[in-house]
Amino acid sequence: MDYKVLMIDDDEIIAENTAEYFNAFDIKTAYVTSYESAVDFLAENTVSLLLLDINLGEKSGFELCRRVRSEYNMPIFFISARTSDDDVLMALNIGGDDYIKKPFKMNILLAKVRAILNRYENIQPTVKTTSSSADSKRIQIADGLLLDTSSHCLIRNGAQITLKALEYKMLFYFLEHRGKVITKDEFLQNVWEDGYVGEGTVAVHIRHLREKLESDPNEPSIIKTVWGVGYIMGETS
Repeated sequence: MDYKVLMIDDDEIIAENTAEYFNAFDIKTAYVTSYESAVDFLAENTVSLLLLDINLGEKSGFELCRRVRSEYNMPIFFISARTSDDDVLMALNIGGDDYIKKPFKMNILLAKVRAILNRYENIQPTVKTTSSSADSKRIQIADGLLLDTSSHCLIRNGAQITLKALEYKMLFYFLEHRGKVITKDEFLQNVWEDGYVGEGTVAVHIRHLREKLESDPNEPSIIKTVWGVGYIMGETS
């Protein structure tokens, strides 16, 4: 079956209440309470977005995130009572798209989920593409480096590189505004469309995107930093 959201939390009351709330607003949501049941659910159903707690009994949400990222491409929101910067950075570094601290307001969580679902389910290419087949459109980023808009993957010298959902959105925004400086505030307004994300989150995601795009992420040639302002992607030579 197809679901918009899967809530994964070992606190069954929180998980069930969140699922019920989302379903009341016509966002089809299921919940599970363990690592193993989440793996089984994802194997049998299609899910657009995960809400993932860190504490899942003997195993952690960090472990589950790594496994999901190796097999699926979907937004992942961590939801946790753990508030340390180390936990937040860990969540973002291993593939989380956002980190929401408990206790959270249900209506704000709903708004964040709706926003990201709308973005990733309705992205329509508006930049020039080249068709390599009937079902695949590719945008040239640099020599030997393409973005496949049908699979949301990078193609580097024929090899496929998986992008996280937010990485794809950020890269597509860069391509739409190639040659223009993009400020961090602009990313927050137009990519995240969310006032609850900080500038540090943008920097973390830029770094991960560079690791997939650049031959040397420490000396980037594709996405360059304009110090004190933001970032710019240059024109293809």
